Amino acid sequence: MAIYSNYGQAPLKKAFEEKKQMVNAWELIQKKTFTKWVNNKLDLKNIPNIVHLNEDLANGVRLIQLLEIIGGESLKPFNQNPGMIFQKMENVNKALDFIKLRGVALTNIGAEDIVNKNLKLVLGMLWTIILRFTIADINEDGKNAKEGLLLWCQRKTANYQDVDIRDFTYSWTDGLAFCALIHHHHPELIDYHALDKSDRHGNTAIAFEAAKKLNIPQLLDVEDVCDISKPDEKSVMTYVAEYFHAFSARDEFETAGRRVAKFADVLLSVCDMEHQYELRVRALMEAVEFIQEEWDNTELTDSYIDAKQKSMAFDIYKSTDKRSWVAEKRNIDALLGNIQTKAKTYNLKPYYPPAGLTLKDLDNTWNTLLQNEAKYHRRINRTIREIKEGLRKAFAEAANEFQRQLDGISAKLVDLEGSLQSQLALVQGLTNSFEPMQESLQMIHILDQECIEANTEENDYTVYSLEDLSFGLDLVKEAVQKKSAFIQNQIVSRNMTNLTPVQLEEFEQTFRYFDKDYTNTLSASEFKYALSSLGIVYDNERLESIFYDITHDNDYMSFEQFIRFMVSVTEDKTTPGQLLDSFRTIAGDKPFVTELDLKMSQIPMSMIDYLKKMMPRSYSDNEMDYESFVQGMFIN
Repeated sequence: MAIYSNYGQAPLKKAFEEKKQMVNAWELIQKKTFTKWVNNKLDLKNIPNIVHLNEDLANGVRLIQLLEIIGGESLKPFNQNPGMIFQKMENVNKALDFIKLRGVALTNIGAEDIVNKNLKLVLGMLWTIILRFTIADINEDGKNAKEGLLLWCQRKTANYQDVDIRDFTYSWTDGLAFCALIHHHHPELIDYHALDKSDRHGNTAIAFEAAKKLNIPQLLDVEDVCDISKPDEKSVMTYVAEYFHAFSARDEFETAGRRVAKFADVLLSVCDMEHQYELRVRALMEAVEFIQEEWDNTELTDSYIDAKQKSMAFDIYKSTDKRSWVAEKRNIDALLGNIQTKAKTYNLKPYYPPAGLTLKDLDNTWNTLLQNEAKYHRRINRTIREIKEGLRKAFAEAANEFQRQLDGISAKLVDLEGSLQSQLALVQGLTNSFEPMQESLQMIHILDQECIEANTEENDYTVYSLEDLSFGLDLVKEAVQKKSAFIQNQIVSRNMTNLTPVQLEEFEQTFRYFDKDYTNTLSASEFKYALSSLGIVYDNERLESIFYDITHDNDYMSFEQFIRFMVSVTEDKTTPGQLLDSFRTIAGDKPFVTELDLKMSQIPMSMIDYLKKMMPRSYSDNEMDYESFVQGMFIN
């Protein structure tokens, strides 16, 4: 049984020995760390450092000096050079009383323990001091001291996949947590992504060296973290707390900078908004005033096109500039409201626009614009109405006068008196008025175009349109030409005594009908058609020869030439040959004619009875020998 019992106690003894060794290791690390921590604080006042922690704090002098530095209060008087044991006790008691006054309970630690150089209790006292003056004030979302410091470390390293801080022991052994804290605040000091994650010593050394550049005292050595299975929690917390204070100071500095920058940004933003407000108000007012000056200086002429262009320009202004100004005015109102709202939000002094740029000033300028805008619009419309009325009157006066001239010419044609020569002279004199009348009609055409462009469709001052006047002028020209031709033809006809009135009328009507251009002449083709209508037909060659013989090689035949030709081909002559040709035509080329033949040729009955008595018979009593009759009537 004894052997069995000893065998079961062996592992427990080994574990106890290992734990004892770990505690001893922690004690050594704490002594080294706390010594460095104390010296770091003493350096702030250039006080000589301590070497042996428990021995150099035993007289209470360095302890009091440490508390004065971290407590921010003077503990004098105290024994500067204590030689006696009671002087040392006084000093240490003063220090412990100060610690107690700060709300720190020192359980089982008395002045005699410090004076007697009890290392374990000295370390306990220093940890209590460190905890109170370095770690207790750490606050992160309501968590204080250790929990607050742990939460701060976790938040700063949250974006680092290889770092998972759960405590102040195992989580720091690979050095990556230290590197991540430094990289988060100063990425220029450590290339975190280039680290060899498996190099625990190298990463820790890199972090410690970088921390020294940030004036963070190196309270730990690399082996204190990497060469021990479980680093000392108090030592690690003490060292990490230095990181917190160093970076918190920076964070506080940066926070203060951000606060100042934010405030400056707000001021700059408000200032820029105020500047923009003033610029935009000034620009809008200047634009509004400029357009009004332009309207005041605009001269409206009597030209409808000019007035209409100005009306169109005004409409374009209303649909472009005016609308953009309305929108801009509303935006300016909103901008000023935003400025005042922003000033209230940040408790800034309210903004008052300078004189001449207030919203009231802008409203006054705007109301003036609306008044002048309506005034200018009425002015344009009045001018357009006056121009339209003027165009109506101008067209009516010209049209009515033109019609009076047409009526006058028509009346003169109707009232012709005197000889044919005097009438012809008067009619030909009327043609001289056609050229100025054509010019007048062209002017009326221009007036008509202006009326069309001005949309003056109705005109109460005249019943005549341009088409009416143009048609009337053409009719008068035609009437004058016809009258002139008629009189000329009458003069010619009067001298043609070899034609009967019926023949003369027939030839004259035929001539006028085929004189399509009213020139009182016939072309070769017109002459051909005129003869054909009279039953006279020639082949083209013969016709052309006759035409140019009559006209003496001219391209047109006058009425007189036409009548003389018709006389030559229709005049009744008493030559035997013509009579024989006429009888043969009536007889249908028979050697005799009958009474029926004569009747068919429209010879009056009295003439037929006379011919029946005078003409010899051929073969029967009804057959009359016209050849013998003709030969017997003329002298050989």
